[in-house]
Amino acid sequence: MIRCLLFISLLIHSTFAQKGPEEPPPAKKWLTLNGKEPLIVARGGFSGLFPESSNYANSMAKSLSLIGTALYCNLQLTKDSVGICLSNVLLDNTTTASMLYPKGQNTYKVNGKEVRGWFAIDFTADQLLNNVTLTQNIFSRPNQFDGALTISTVEDVLGSKPDQFWLNVPFDAFYSEHKISTAAFVQKAMKGAGINYLSSPEIGFLKTMGGKVNRVKTKLVFEFLGPDETEPTTKQKYGALLKNLGMIKSLAAGILVPKEFIYPVTPKNYLEAPTTLVADAHKQGLEVYAKGFSNDVQIPYNYSMDPTAEIQQFVDNSQFSVDGVVTDFPPTASEAIACFSQNKNGRKPYIGSPLIISRNGASGNYPGCTDLAYQRAVDDGTDIIDCSVQMSNDGVAFCLDRIDLNSGTNALSQFMTRSETIPELQPEAGVFSFHLSWSEIQSLKPQLQSPFGTKESVYRNPANKDAGKLVTLNEFLEFAKQKTTTGILINIENAPYLASKAGLDIVGAVTSALKNATFDTQSTQKVLIRSDDTSVLSKFTDVKTYERLLSIKQRIGNAPKQSIDEIKKFADGVTISKDSVILSSEFFISGETNVIKELKAANLSVYIHYLKNEYISLMFDYLSDPITEIATYAKGFKVDGIVTDFPGTASKYMRCPCTDLDPKADIPYPILPIEPGSLLSLIPPEQVAPAEAPIPPLQATSIVDPPLPPVAAKNESNSDSGSDSGSNSGNNAPAAPAPSEKSSALSNAANRGLSMVAILVFSLLSMRN
Repeated sequence: MIRCLLFISLLIHSTFAQKGPEEPPPAKKWLTLNGKEPLIVARGGFSGLFPESSNYANSMAKSLSLIGTALYCNLQLTKDSVGICLSNVLLDNTTTASMLYPKGQNTYKVNGKEVRGWFAIDFTADQLLNNVTLTQNIFSRPNQFDGALTISTVEDVLGSKPDQFWLNVPFDAFYSEHKISTAAFVQKAMKGAGINYLSSPEIGFLKTMGGKVNRVKTKLVFEFLGPDETEPTTKQKYGALLKNLGMIKSLAAGILVPKEFIYPVTPKNYLEAPTTLVADAHKQGLEVYAKGFSNDVQIPYNYSMDPTAEIQQFVDNSQFSVDGVVTDFPPTASEAIACFSQNKNGRKPYIGSPLIISRNGASGNYPGCTDLAYQRAVDDGTDIIDCSVQMSNDGVAFCLDRIDLNSGTNALSQFMTRSETIPELQPEAGVFSFHLSWSEIQSLKPQLQSPFGTKESVYRNPANKDAGKLVTLNEFLEFAKQKTTTGILINIENAPYLASKAGLDIVGAVTSALKNATFDTQSTQKVLIRSDDTSVLSKFTDVKTYERLLSIKQRIGNAPKQSIDEIKKFADGVTISKDSVILSSEFFISGETNVIKELKAANLSVYIHYLKNEYISLMFDYLSDPITEIATYAKGFKVDGIVTDFPGTASKYMRCPCTDLDPKADIPYPILPIEPGSLLSLIPPEQVAPAEAPIPPLQATSIVDPPLPPVAAKNESNSDSGSDSGSNSGNNAPAAPAPSEKSSALSNAANRGLSMVAILVFSLLSMRN
């Protein structure tokens, strides 16, 4: 019953998603060979999520991609010449064949190299289709569907009625050596259904098929393998054949090449200048299709970890556009082509869009809280730039994410002897800002750090690892005024400790800085004051234009009325983490809490943190696509603001034409929020992890903090802290520099939901059978 209700819900959702505009939008002008929109080719269906070419993968690709997307099948043949869709001639890593047939291993010479494993030609179709199941052969992808889905035949894929079908024949010479004809199979398949694209890395196969296909209905495409690999027919390297496009044109209508043939990548993972391949091929009348696009790999740093940006680089630059992209994640390519390409001028964000709030500036691109990070955030279209305020020993307020300078600078290497452990602040040792003078802090180099530590080999732009300069709070405020940002967010933490132990009045420093910059008497720029301490927020009550935000750091399952009533005494809104909104199980979203609904029902603003672009930070439901996560919080949960390390990605989404989900709107491709739990419902029950324990509610008793202690005299605070920090011994900390005294650091800086209708129809029919 539940699955039936889910099916009805998804049916409505899918109908909405696939609904076309009443009138077609003005045609975009593309730099493809024929001037038409680039083709999206789904390699093995949605193989980035499901095992390749499985029923689920093909159904998902068809449901979530642009109309006209082609399903791509790599042809392998069984002993009895039945065509199946698998990427490799070996069955080892993509199926359970080795477990079911432990004695079925064999050794064959494939294109001149000896290969050992399990081969389709050693099994009949009955043995494979009725016994063997698929597995996911890329370990960063979900394995919960392993063993649950059967191998698809070519007829199965064609039977799903794809908009277009692309058949790749990678091992014609190998099969011919074993008296199995791929050409005969393809000819037979073409009689029953259309093959729109027929590709192969073997010239002999294309020559054989040249006189047997209708080239108007079926385009022949020559696939290039690695430049140093040998083409079986001519025995030439593919790199050499790349220089003979005229010969290729006599055989085919297009070429399929690794994306690095077009945009080479350096060993340090940066783009080089594009080659002339696309222009050269177009001059010959050859279409160019690029392959190798995937969301869950380390893409070049130039793309800010945004996979849609990579697709755009190939289809929407001023020099050329490839004629199609072969991808494991067709929804991402659909977004890139339909929503973001040829939309450089953008437009204003849709009405009701959440505020885009930077996290330490554009900290995904530059070290956080530096002049360059803030400049990049503004350039990227951020609404609110943020400063987490810290204090130096001599009373200078400056921006840095944490009070421990080891986080975000090279403090440990320069001031190792000043490292100590302060349990009231953090469990590990640190070099704390209030033990160094501002001049000492200025001598430090900012550090661009991965938020995932050393456990994951995912790093941020190393070319910018120590770029930029830290800025004072006064410099930050002056910069925000000059750039006329929508607003600023000031984050204040550790105020009680700084007052009582370090003799530093961080609240007073912030209040004075805002007043000196006239933020307290203006209403043109929004001012958000955030703190995890209610006693801090209470100090800003008198300025009615300030919006006070309580930072709720712990994970909460719900917000009872008593707790909300306490919050409203001190704050106008809250910031909460993502894991207080969604429930998850092994990187699948299992449901959602009522926290946002409860808070918004009480007229509290809700801001969500922290969004990142790296695929390892994304649930599988988001399709390894940060755009999908942004859409879910913006349109699904309707939060008031999104705090992100990559504000440029959020800005791109907010300003694209695909955010308007009104069914009457004239949009090419709706970017839909996901439906919590819908993907998990497709996993076999025995593969679903046990439900986690309920998340505790927000306790009212945990909200209200004691009043701030008086600011201790500096000599007294130094004695209390037990540290020789080299501070002045006077009773009053020096005032932070006024704006007129600031350094020149800143002034010198320059769809969706998971619509699984076809999958669930198949599931329901299977249940009935």
